[in-house]
Amino acid sequence: WERFRLWVNFNKSLLFFSPLCALSLSFSLVTLLDTMSALGDLGWEAYPAEGWEEISVMDERNTPMRSYQVCNVMEANQNNWLRTRHIPRDGAQRVYIEIKFTLRDCNSLPGVPGTCKETFNMYYYESNNPNLWFIKESQYIKIDTIAADESFTQTDVGDRVMKLNTEVRDISNLSKKGFYLAFQDVGACIALVSLRVFYKKCPLAVLNLAQFPDTVTGGDSALVEVRGSCVNDSEEFEAPRMYCSGDGGWLVPIGRCVCKPGFEENKDYCQREFSMQHFLLLYWQLLIYSRP
Repeated sequence: WERFRLWVNFNKSLLFFSPLCALSLSFSLVTLLDTMSALGDLGWEAYPAEGWEEISVMDERNTPMRSYQVCNVMEANQNNWLRTRHIPRDGAQRVYIEIKFTLRDCNSLPGVPGTCKETFNMYYYESNNPNLWFIKESQYIKIDTIAADESFTQTDVGDRVMKLNTEVRDISNLSKKGFYLAFQDVGACIALVSLRVFYKKCPLAVLNLAQFPDTVTGGDSALVEVRGSCVNDSEEFEAPRMYCSGDGGWLVPIGRCVCKPGFEENKDYCQREFSMQHFLLLYWQLLIYSRP
């Protein structure tokens, strides 16, 4: 009889809740670094000193923000490095890097030799040490060469047109306490307007009367198996599990919980059953208390 009751509750619940609804939950983002919210100097490490320089610019709301620029296009063999402060990874194995930047069109610079470039390189270095002072180029792993979709000209400068580029890259399988990001200029005219570093989590979800906690995504495209816990007044029918994908979405729901005897499912929780016996009891109580 008990097994039959669980089977009935399981099939009744399918009428109330579709697994596809829970799987449509969007991922949540956790920001590790956002230069747009910086109140003071960023204080990043620049080498050599005549390369990158920190400046203050105004955004579209006339709010000052800190950024870095370099434009040593007249001399060959440029190798200017800029490194962030140590960024704690907060348990994340995969982080995303969003950079917004402007880049000058070399052809629009009069009298510039063929040394002018229109790309720059981005690197990272994992470290448990939050107080590194010097940049050792050989330690850094290249993420990508970054090119602009749109470069600006002298005409754009005169017309106050900002051609802002946005690029997103990711690094995976992080294991140390944190990491540094670095940008290498090899002869371009660039302004790094903003940098945002974040990771994704599968959000808190309730599915099939089981609650799944918010979960940090795994490295690369690895799935993270998560065991769910039954909501109040419910019990396991089959061990509830789901998988947190690398993109922050829940996948492959397995198992479920069912309401305990005397309770019935109402969306994501169990409520007491309202039987005919309860109705008659309330009815007689109303009759008694309504007598003059």
